[in-house]
Amino acid sequence: MKIQKNTVVGLTYELKVSKLEDEIESSPFSVEVRDEDDPFYFLFGQSGLPEKFEELLGGQGEGEPFSFTLTVAEAYGQPDEELIINLPKSQFSGEQGFKKEMLEEGNFLPLMDENGYPMQAKILKVVGDELLLDFNHPLVGFDLHFDGNIIEVREATKEEIEHGHIHGEHGTQH
Repeated sequence: MKIQKNTVVGLTYELKVSKLEDEIESSPFSVEVRDEDDPFYFLFGQSGLPEKFEELLGGQGEGEPFSFTLTVAEAYGQPDEELIINLPKSQFSGEQGFKKEMLEEGNFLPLMDENGYPMQAKILKVVGDELLLDFNHPLVGFDLHFDGNIIEVREATKEEIEHGHIHGEHGTQH
């Protein structure tokens, strides 16, 4: 079966990222590995990954390897300065489930957007009672290098199509 609309796809892959700095591409470094023990399953068209990622996988079959690079523009784009915001530390209190040690430079804070979807912000700086937070996607500004294998392609169930996501931890219905 080929990857197409309304199929569930299982992948193993390694994601490496690199950055263009002063016109020199940095060496790619690994940021995520999904192996046979923890494959990535998604409903084609609903992976939550950049559109180009799915476009490049479309039409391929089970057992096929894949290897491609998404440029910054095809991936998550350049950082948006407007998504770097100062917020008072008081917004991240213990009552809201934030521990003091979470509010340190370099940490990612688990947050919700106004629609209740999970998002994260990186703490760039702690200045007195304020936090300088970066709400950009952690992979903005990077080229993404994917190397992997398509380990499963199956038809999505009616429920999966209606709900826009797959059931069970491995994309198989229990």
